Amino acid sequence: MTVMDDEKLPKTIEDGTSSHLERPQEIDPAIEKRIVRKIDLRLMPFTVWIYLLCYMDRSNIGNAKILNADAGHDLLDSTHMTTKEYTIALMVFLVAYSIFEAPSNLAAKALQPNYWLGFLVIGFGAFCTAIAGANSFASTSALRFFLGAFEAGIFPGMVFFMSFWYKAEERATRIALFLCSATLAGAFGGAIAFGVGHMDGRLGLEGWRWLFIVEGVPSIVLGILTFLFMPSYPEKAGWLTEEEKAIQVARLGVNSSHGEAKLNWEDAKATLKDVRLYVHYITYMCIGVGVSSLSLFAPTIVSGLGYKNLQAQLFTIPPYAVAYVVTLVLAMISDHKKTRGLVAGGCFLFGTIAFIIQACLPGKLYAARYAMLCISTAGVFAGLPPLCAWISDNVRTTTAGSLATGLNIAFTGPGQIIGVWIYRAQDAPFYRLGHGINAGFLAVGTVLSFSLWWHYTRLNKKLVGTNEPRWIA
Repeated sequence: MTVMDDEKLPKTIEDGTSSHLERPQEIDPAIEKRIVRKIDLRLMPFTVWIYLLCYMDRSNIGNAKILNADAGHDLLDSTHMTTKEYTIALMVFLVAYSIFEAPSNLAAKALQPNYWLGFLVIGFGAFCTAIAGANSFASTSALRFFLGAFEAGIFPGMVFFMSFWYKAEERATRIALFLCSATLAGAFGGAIAFGVGHMDGRLGLEGWRWLFIVEGVPSIVLGILTFLFMPSYPEKAGWLTEEEKAIQVARLGVNSSHGEAKLNWEDAKATLKDVRLYVHYITYMCIGVGVSSLSLFAPTIVSGLGYKNLQAQLFTIPPYAVAYVVTLVLAMISDHKKTRGLVAGGCFLFGTIAFIIQACLPGKLYAARYAMLCISTAGVFAGLPPLCAWISDNVRTTTAGSLATGLNIAFTGPGQIIGVWIYRAQDAPFYRLGHGINAGFLAVGTVLSFSLWWHYTRLNKKLVGTNEPRWIA
């Protein structure tokens, strides 16, 4: 037996200092690695596909905006929306997204998480599909609001869910694996839009309506599969042996779901009063500007680089392909080196520089501007995994993890709403204002990331020579 008896299991930290434990010496690393591999095979396919379809369903409206525009069959012409009304329709999604994130994460803790996530996936798939029937600004906005309400709980719910299955130094890579789905969604979204654009007029439907149907229906199917087959907690996993369950509880310590099924309101109040966490939230808000603006306006930005209509859809693929590789590699480095702030700060810094260059380059330098778009996209998306892992790394309980993760994502709401407005139609084709605003927010994120890294490093120096768990910097 790897864990000889209950007395040899590591004790839960009760003083609330941190959620981190040193590796229990009685756990065989080879067996632990085998358990993690089993968890990966069962859990990660669900998270990857959920987030891929989630991100595709929220950002496909950017493709719909220009799809078959040369024939007058794009979203705006079909629904008689103005550019301003289109932007408002984007914004109401983010309003709902911000409002429902923290409550949704608390619901994920109160209820069985696979059931809650399955319900959310079915919901956002249904509302995405329903947008295909929109015929006005009002109907498009209403459906986008409910889409945002259902999608709000997906990202923070899965980040929170990871804390029940993986240790701190394992999380950023796993978060990156499903977050990379966002970059794949951007790449696949352009490719799918290119193909669906050729369906324009089939059965009397414009191409953009087919786009919402083709990308919405699979989400409903996945939601049903999630509800039925996605694992809930390690302690309830029938595919883990009793010994493996004991090892899982032992290796996660206070992050284990074992023994803490209900919400602890004292922990919740303490989390809401923790000023340190609000610095994390603001840092994440800064990256939200870049995430939303690139997700929704990448086809528009590319169309300003000399590529038009269906060709513009294809040329949104390379920036996201680059971002996929960079995001995954940097997340692995973040886990291996057990550092979040330096990796996140570096991503912010490179993104800042790339956006500044895009804002300053002469308009006709298409190749250089396109290269900077690839770099800025990589910088923005690669910063997400370490920032998401960081917030859950340095909280004490599962209630705190649930609330802090939800608030962290919710704080991106204001940033994402800003991102919706910065690429204005009157700034076409170079969009210098939008690039400049993105650069400004990423510069603030750079300063805050490095400041948090310095703060945690300083705290750890004070803990040298003590038995107190260290903070993840």
